[in-house]
Amino acid sequence: MKGKMKVMKPQTTNENLNPSARHALRHVCLAACQKILARAKAAIFAEWQSALATQERLLRLALNEAEALAWQTQYPHLVFPELATEKAQAVAAWSRRQQLLRAA
Repeated sequence: MKGKMKVMKPQTTNENLNPSARHALRHVCLAACQKILARAKAAIFAEWQSALATQERLLRLALNEAEALAWQTQYPHLVFPELATEKAQAVAAWSRRQQLLRAA
């Protein structure tokens, strides 16, 4: 049977689970995703905290915004780190511009 390969389909999908098992799985996945995001958020905050010590509140707001936007996607745990880093970089750039304006 050259060129023909039998494709195995998974025996169980979320749709095949009973409602209570589906709810439990959804809860476990959500909790795991929340834990991943919390760790990533703490790590990104720690990374940027020293650079933005005077703008710590703005950094927290930027990370909260990144988290809210990430939760609107299908894969928030994958989207959040990059989005949060971009937001932190934007706060740092804004802070540098403000310092230059104050110095001038």
